Amino acid sequence: MKLSGRKDWELRPIIVDGDWTFVTKNSVDFRGPKDNPGSKGQYADVAIHAGLICLNGPPGMDLDMQLELFEVVLSEIGAIDDLINQVLEVTAEDDDTLRVCRYFLPADQV
Repeated sequence: MKLSGRKDWELRPIIVDGDWTFVTKNSVDFRGPKDNPGSKGQYADVAIHAGLICLNGPPGMDLDMQLELFEVVLSEIGAIDDLINQVLEVTAEDDDTLRVCRYFLPADQV
């Protein structure tokens, strides 16, 4: 798609208008702060979207770890109907465990 190097705010309309599910390792910029997702970030005011997938790891997360997290994402996606207005986060914790979290964004979609 030749979007490398684009700013977050430049990507959002392309992703949302194209009805894409977006995968990022830049979670905070898209979903907002971890303790209050949707309060800020590029998806804070998006009423409907095809889903946001966040890969969370240590600073400097290498490609091997990203692929490991994405394998978990693919397994999770295989077990659900869709990700409309949802965030799926896979986080590599400090104790080498992987945590999966799925929630609605905007939060009032429950």
